[in-house]
Amino acid sequence: MEMETGILEVERVGGKSTVTRCFSKYPLKFIVPRKVGSSVADVVWIYSLTYGGGIVSGDSISCKLTIGDGCTTVLTTQASTKVYKSLESKCSEQVFEARIGSTALLAVIPDPVTCFSTAKYCQKQLFKAVSDSSLLLVDWITSGRHESGEKWNFDLYKSTNHIFLDDDQPLFLDTLLLERGSITTIPERMQEYQVIAMIVLLGPKLKHVQNQIQENVKKMMEEQFCKPSATLGRRPRTNSNCCLAKPALIASCSVFGPKGIGVVVRIAAMSTESVYGFLQHELAGMDSLLGVSPYHDHACRMPL
Repeated sequence: MEMETGILEVERVGGKSTVTRCFSKYPLKFIVPRKVGSSVADVVWIYSLTYGGGIVSGDSISCKLTIGDGCTTVLTTQASTKVYKSLESKCSEQVFEARIGSTALLAVIPDPVTCFSTAKYCQKQLFKAVSDSSLLLVDWITSGRHESGEKWNFDLYKSTNHIFLDDDQPLFLDTLLLERGSITTIPERMQEYQVIAMIVLLGPKLKHVQNQIQENVKKMMEEQFCKPSATLGRRPRTNSNCCLAKPALIASCSVFGPKGIGVVVRIAAMSTESVYGFLQHELAGMDSLLGVSPYHDHACRMPL
């Protein structure tokens, strides 16, 4: 078996979350800034980069992360993960495995994946947690390079996320597959929507965020689909001109796991900026845990 291209270990040293091992090799690189946000928060921020600014056809990246008991770690990116065109039908792949210790918190909050025309990309993320671990996972993809006229023009995108609890008990198993088909194309299936996103919130440290996001999504979707009240009791018109416009952002919420310990949010949106706005607003309550709220300034996020 080939050696991992990245290994990270975070442990408590002197009462603080500290990176005790940081290894990477081409095409992967890690940057650990001295400070992000409030110095009061006990948290380590780690930025994952690739040489050349993206994932090249045929690249294979494998990364392992271990979060010790009581530690808080953020794994993020500087910009969107670009997946370049596939050459000779080669598929690029990325495998990420994380172990989250007792009372530890891991936040995986990357910018979206952007696949170029004809790109083929598969990623698998595996999380092993215990009953009092906490996890925030954001996994999302855009339709491509709009400025180049590319919208869902890649050949294959597959993203798998598995969460196991305690003794390898499956807690959350999810796969998103977008593949160029012979019957219908990806653009035909996606229509006007340009972004697909998933947010997973798990564990006791994120309970307040779980409750808030469920309330907000319910309210937002009720406002989108239950208007206007003046039409109540009337027979709906069939004229297409009177149909409600498609929402610019659609979100749904559901719980999973024993006693509803996890919440998953799924989003389809017409713009990347609207999803950034959603993430900034809904995850703002995590600033005390992470030093700053996730995606607080996605245009310039990595301090010196």
